Amino acid sequence: MRRNRKVKILATLGPASSEEAMIRKLFEAGADVFRINMSHTDHALLKALVGRIRAVEAAVGRPIGILADLQGPKLRVGKFKNTKEELQLGQLFTLDDNTEPGDNTRVHLPHPEILESVEPGHRLLIDDGKLELRAVETNGRQIICEVVAGRTISDRKGVSLPDTDLPVGALTEKDRKDLDAALENDVDWIALSFVQRPEDLAEARKIARGRALIMSKIEKPQAVQRLPEIMDLSDAIMVARGDLGVEMPLESVPGVQKQITRAARRAGKPVVVATQMLESMITAPVPTRAEVSDVATAVFEGADAIMLSAESAAGQYPTEAVATMDRIARKVEADPTYDGIIHAQRTDPQATSADAVSAAARQMADTLKLAAIVTYTASGNTGLRAARERPRVPIIALSPVLGTARRLSLLWGTHCVVTEDAADLDDMVNRACRITQEEKFGNAGERVIIMAGVPLRTPGTTNMLRIAYLGSANGVGPR
Repeated sequence: MRRNRKVKILATLGPASSEEAMIRKLFEAGADVFRINMSHTDHALLKALVGRIRAVEAAVGRPIGILADLQGPKLRVGKFKNTKEELQLGQLFTLDDNTEPGDNTRVHLPHPEILESVEPGHRLLIDDGKLELRAVETNGRQIICEVVAGRTISDRKGVSLPDTDLPVGALTEKDRKDLDAALENDVDWIALSFVQRPEDLAEARKIARGRALIMSKIEKPQAVQRLPEIMDLSDAIMVARGDLGVEMPLESVPGVQKQITRAARRAGKPVVVATQMLESMITAPVPTRAEVSDVATAVFEGADAIMLSAESAAGQYPTEAVATMDRIARKVEADPTYDGIIHAQRTDPQATSADAVSAAARQMADTLKLAAIVTYTASGNTGLRAARERPRVPIIALSPVLGTARRLSLLWGTHCVVTEDAADLDDMVNRACRITQEEKFGNAGERVIIMAGVPLRTPGTTNMLRIAYLGSANGVGPR
């Protein structure tokens, strides 16, 4: 089964989509990678979901990627005597270390790191920004705030700190246990929540030890400010617009989305655009026109993947949401302006042989109107370099490593096939041509360009291009 689009679709599993039959329907509707949200998933369910996805993978004969999304630190206020309180604009309200239930003048904040880090002038956003407080006075045990916007505060509402750099890592104790469980179940990607600084990735990378790739979720202004450093240490990036839209002005989010997407493309790192893409389809069978435009914008930007959250996890129309996203993506990629926009965003290759070879392969494939670019890749790096170029033709990534093929299923324009490693150069060409025809990417007489490293089976040596004709009976012709 091949997709007739280059952007990938990442679908979140949940109560509406946790059974194997529904997971298969979502795959057939267009989902390429499945997300498991560890905020709502225990380890038994995680194991069950991974097993069901792998059963679907075996049934359809296509590698399917799995992303485990860690919850990250959840900062919340304590409880109130009356469950909730109404505040007045301009009044003072205190967050402190007193464990007594709160009232309309104060509430417990069970996070000493916040009490010690917030400084006068810093904003504290409660309940996704519905209530805005501004710190007036702090002493390490309490934060005296002025109510700037909103009025209602209630039990256990979340706290966002757009101006404060907290001295805590991105991994909580729950996250460490969830990460271990995800690795035990051979997930392909780990999404790290609330990254603030490059150091936040160190512990996750140390625990993972290459068994899964790390995706940094950019959802805090502090992460945007240090994006290049975070990008360097990440295997992929997610533009997590939900919390990003809480912690910075809403009108800033579209521009930041474009900046992150383009920076990831320049770095050759996969980038996912997420949150509220087809939000209305949680309860409606069709999206709004604005949502369609939002999805289209991410596709025009050349994002590697676009993500569904509650739409596929808990909505009433999970299959329809995936199918709708698939239709939007295919229509955008067929638009006459699409190639020009993608081409205009292309950057010069990096000064490595792999990047130079990838750029040459893209130019030759586009100029000669070849059927496909075929890459041999054990580690996945050759596939990443080829996708960075955003060629007009499909990329067929051949790998002897199933885990690599699963990871690359997130990658723009890449069709992954698990195959035995080539015995020699002739076998490599024959295998590439045969698989191109078997996967219905080309017909006899058409040509493909093959990227590989010589000597074979030597990681990091992408240094060869070869054009081959697709033959008839055995898939091989003159070359």
